Amino acid sequence: MDRKLLAAKTFSTCFGIGYFPVAPGTVTSIVALLAYVFVPALHYLPLLLSLVLLSVPLGIWSGGLMEEHYGSDPSVVTIDELAGQWLALAALPEGLLPVMLSLAFFRFFDIAKPGPVDTLQRLPGGWGIMADDLLAGLFANLSVRGVLALLTYFHLSASL
Repeated sequence: MDRKLLAAKTFSTCFGIGYFPVAPGTVTSIVALLAYVFVPALHYLPLLLSLVLLSVPLGIWSGGLMEEHYGSDPSVVTIDELAGQWLALAALPEGLLPVMLSLAFFRFFDIAKPGPVDTLQRLPGGWGIMADDLLAGLFANLSVRGVLALLTYFHLSASL
């Protein structure tokens, strides 16, 4: 195997997490969430967003190369879930509820692919792999903020 393909496999699968036999995208999202919870430095917004931004060209390149070898949007490519989940978590308030809601909303938008999320998935190569999950992450982030705002509006506790 050539070095370029090996590097693409390593990065696109998040160092092998994408090879998990069941729901590798969900598993990668959970790993991203656990990293966020247990690595306090990831709560520093400039660092988290820098990692998301770094994953974009890496995911476009490695995802595109993986598509050439394994067909359209291979399920082992999960760098997009990592980036999307981290975007879903960006600048949310501390607490278990926002974190869990970010996972639930991100997985919903990533799997259901409503409207523009589905449209972005149709972009060619690694662009489509990354773009739909980034938009799903943005939608998830905004949805969590909406739920938290509603809880505050109705004077319900959001502290879990």
